[in-house]
Amino acid sequence: MVIFSVYVVNKAGGLIYQYDNYVPRAEVEKTFSYPLDVVLKHHDEKVVVSFGQRDGIRVGHAVLSINGVDVFGKNTADGKDILEYLKDSSNYPVSIRFGRARLSSNEKLMLASMFHSLFAIGSQLSPEVGSSGIEMLETDVFKLHCFQTLTGECELFDQNLKGALEVAEKAGNFGAGS
Repeated sequence: MVIFSVYVVNKAGGLIYQYDNYVPRAEVEKTFSYPLDVVLKHHDEKVVVSFGQRDGIRVGHAVLSINGVDVFGKNTADGKDILEYLKDSSNYPVSIRFGRARLSSNEKLMLASMFHSLFAIGSQLSPEVGSSGIEMLETDVFKLHCFQTLTGECELFDQNLKGALEVAEKAGNFGAGS
């Protein structure tokens, strides 16, 4: 079992702790001629594919580099807007690397808050009296487990968490995609 991230959310739905253990980056690099056959747009300070999935490039993938040079948000290394750079036919052929961008701090807060809301709604809508809400959310790519505890944070939380992650990775008893 690989544990990608750990989120600790308080009863009010606020994110109080987050740790990224492993972030896989499925990246695809492709050389394009003018004009691009994928549609790109600005989204949350990134340039992402909005239409035209092909060759491993998926909708939602962000532009990570152009011609081997990493990009910074919506700008090239020299500060030019990526979309403006790609509109200029003199910049072609161009090699673009696409992949999943890391979540920003704000996106992590929204994710934790949204999951807490779904958990609370699930607890209230359950036909079972005293339901504990969502225990696991499963997709074809990952499983999201929800564990509840009555204990608070302790001063050795980071050390114990890292130890638990190592034990879980070595045990591997939850199966692929857990």
